[in-house]
Amino acid sequence: MKFIASLIATLCFFMSAISHAALLNINPESVEAEAWTILDSQTGQTIASHNEDLQRAPASLTKMMVAYITLKEIQAGKLDKNEVITATSVVNMVMWDESQMYLKEGDQISVDQLLAGLIVMSANDAAVTLAEKISGSVPKFVERMNQEAKALGMQHTNFQNPAGITMPEHYSTAADLAKLSQALVNETPNYLFYSKQQSFSYNQRFHRATNLLLKIDPTVDGLKTGFTRAAGYNLAATAIRPSMDMSLSNRRLIVVVMGSKSAVKRAEVAHKLMNLAYTYTRNEVALKDKQVLAELPVVQSTLKMFKVATKKPELITTSLYDQSYSIDLNQFDQSTQRVMLDTGNGTLQSIEPLRETQTHLNIEVNETQLTAPLAKVMQLATVNVYQNNQLIRTILIEDQVDIEEANFFEKFLQWLFGLFSSTNADVILYPIGK
Repeated sequence: MKFIASLIATLCFFMSAISHAALLNINPESVEAEAWTILDSQTGQTIASHNEDLQRAPASLTKMMVAYITLKEIQAGKLDKNEVITATSVVNMVMWDESQMYLKEGDQISVDQLLAGLIVMSANDAAVTLAEKISGSVPKFVERMNQEAKALGMQHTNFQNPAGITMPEHYSTAADLAKLSQALVNETPNYLFYSKQQSFSYNQRFHRATNLLLKIDPTVDGLKTGFTRAAGYNLAATAIRPSMDMSLSNRRLIVVVMGSKSAVKRAEVAHKLMNLAYTYTRNEVALKDKQVLAELPVVQSTLKMFKVATKKPELITTSLYDQSYSIDLNQFDQSTQRVMLDTGNGTLQSIEPLRETQTHLNIEVNETQLTAPLAKVMQLATVNVYQNNQLIRTILIEDQVDIEEANFFEKFLQWLFGLFSSTNADVILYPIGK
């Protein structure tokens, strides 16, 4: 049994290096964007992507990081959204042809207004004003931006300014910006209060939101647009819709599109990708709350076995598309929300999403035994989820392990008892299923 447990641990190491299979195979030639990705915000699974790690100019999608930091400061009590700030000379660094609120040195403006200007108007002067307020200077704030990016796992991102101005070492990726979008909706959901606004006025200047999806789809409530000549037309979009499973909460998806040819095209592409993903994927409960997965033997303690269990329900995103060929996005009908297949005889066949999915789960314990005393957070097990024999998600089971060491008398009794019986315990694995 010890050999098996060791083998499992070794396999776990190698499995961690295996990338997860795409849930939907979309032909990238049918998607009019240089890079894109679809992410489920609840499971963190990537549904489909192309050039997702290609470093590109993010343009004003950069401002999502400014908003993320600002909202975190408000949540921490370090900043009040109603606080009135006096604009400094920092606004003078914004050029005349940049998107702005037209702040002048000495102007009084609240943090709330600056956030609206930042997100809805994409105002560069709002970005630098918030940066200076939070960190004391723009360069120090840029350092903070990169620190936060690293903490979020944005491995292919580097910021040089808070506004999204094109600079040689200012870049990000579709995958990284999807991670940032996920953090915004999960950790700082107040962002959506601003991003769903279709217009904003300040100092008698009216600005209409450039996220065209807000006008055509009531389920869309964010996130940010961006454009420069170097970047092309970028869009981070999110929507929340009822889940297919009535027992689950509403489902939120995120789509990031980079390098489209126009504002209309980025909206069209993002909307099609969003609708396609909602139709042909769904969320399911993989592990229940407080579900016991395994028991680990404990030595040097009165506790004999430690239960490895979930702390919350774990969801997975599964595919509802069972065709062997890749999806042509141009064949996705927005009115029927179905992929339409040309049968070759002049008729189109609607591809219906699956009603049932075939998945299986495999648990791999990371410890063969626990030795007291222990008082630390440990990664005790890994659950790999497969659909159609392809790895689609890895769930890490962590727990705060607090085990007291047995006293001298208790250890003596354990030794004495061990003289007359075998005390070697094995790992116990419990069967798990969908």
